[in-house]
Amino acid sequence: MLKQCSSGFNAFNRALGLNRALGTALLAATLALGGCGLLPEVQDETAGWSAQKLYAEAKDNLNDGNYERAVKLFETLEARYPFGRYAQQAQLEVGYAYYKDNEPISAIAACDRFIKLHPNHPNVDYAYYLKGLANFNDDLGLLGNLVDQDMSERDPKAARDAFLAFKELITRFPDSKYAADATARMKYLVNALAGNEVHVARYYLKRKAWVAAANRAKVVLTDYPQAPALEEALGIMVVAYDNLHLTTLRDDAQRVLKLNFPNSKYLKGVAIKDKAWYRFW
Repeated sequence: MLKQCSSGFNAFNRALGLNRALGTALLAATLALGGCGLLPEVQDETAGWSAQKLYAEAKDNLNDGNYERAVKLFETLEARYPFGRYAQQAQLEVGYAYYKDNEPISAIAACDRFIKLHPNHPNVDYAYYLKGLANFNDDLGLLGNLVDQDMSERDPKAARDAFLAFKELITRFPDSKYAADATARMKYLVNALAGNEVHVARYYLKRKAWVAAANRAKVVLTDYPQAPALEEALGIMVVAYDNLHLTTLRDDAQRVLKLNFPNSKYLKGVAIKDKAWYRFW
């Protein structure tokens, strides 16, 4: 009987010890959570700032190259003062800050948002221009070093988007102060896009994919007839159609080539069958 009482007493002590340990853990957790409330709250330095002060501070940061800070302040301004000229200007400045911070996707999104919200704003022409610039600079692959990477592996989407943004600008706002620069960039983009098509056509030509080569070269003729790459595109068409035994199309392409580029080296592409100009690989 005594032995049973002793065993029961020991079990009670173990249970009591477990409860004490559990209670201690709960007490510690409670104190830890309670302690969080004792820490000083982080104060927002911009609390109470007027829209004018927020805008001025954001502009100072933007001019000083603190783009991330500028974006945060512009967004704070729009959130607190969603109406009025400062909020509208902040939306446009955010796009520029992202652009300067090499964040083209965010810059383009900001421009699209501004255009959608304020299609008749006096500065909406700048939104189109900035959108074009963001796409233009994002297209480093197409417009960059042509030696380091095969152009056929690059996506010319950014160049096309830049072209469309600049085109929208000069179409809607021909008297805009950004129209002249946009026009110059469009000419550059046309040449680059045409060069991309020719490069891809040349890639297909190398692999004797005659139909694909002719189709890609034809894009230059139809979409970029003023680009310098037109000469080579016509030469590729002559070679491709010749290998496809499409003599009428071959002769047409050769006639256009000779008419526009009478001294072109690509006129020899059909005449020298055993060592044509395109077989230099």
